[in-house]
Amino acid sequence: MSPFRSPRNTQPRNTQPRHTEPQSPSEMPEVIVQRSARRKKTVSAHFSGESVILAVPQSATRREVEQWKTTLVPKIVAKRERAQRNARRRSTDDGLWRMAQELSATYLDGKARPTEVKWSSRQNTRWGSATPSTGVIRISTRLATVPDWVLETVVLHELVHLLESHHNDRFWSLARRHPKANDAAQFLDGVAWADANPRGGSAATV
Repeated sequence: MSPFRSPRNTQPRNTQPRHTEPQSPSEMPEVIVQRSARRKKTVSAHFSGESVILAVPQSATRREVEQWKTTLVPKIVAKRERAQRNARRRSTDDGLWRMAQELSATYLDGKARPTEVKWSSRQNTRWGSATPSTGVIRISTRLATVPDWVLETVVLHELVHLLESHHNDRFWSLARRHPKANDAAQFLDGVAWADANPRGGSAATV
């Protein structure tokens, strides 16, 4: 069995119908406008809990604020709804299986053929595992909320183990075919560090 360990060195196809942005004001969340003297031209919007924070320049007029509410807020809502749908879809074993099939076809010419790909709550010290003799892949449920591209690199890593059990040059040449392999490794290093230092650790001094 080969555990996934972060190397030091296209997302799955969405089969859901195209999302249409909500039109009714009743579907819009509460919008909290925050004015800032430091902002001159830029405007941003993000969720804070169930409300949307709309950050605008101090000099923004009421008309400008209303315009940004009608243009930016629906986009933020639509983006979160897409993310929630993707999370629900991939949270199932079927979703994980489809991701594995697409990754094998995209990066491994379909040569990696797992017999089973499932979430596992027992993967506490590793992100995933693969058993080449049986073709079984297990992915830690700790990855249920990470970005798609991070999860993809872990699944691809385990798929490669079905073709090459050891972490040799051939293995890494295949595992790193994902365009965000290095970024994902750094992301997972950060998650691992946070797990090991829940209080944030001690501050560094010079």
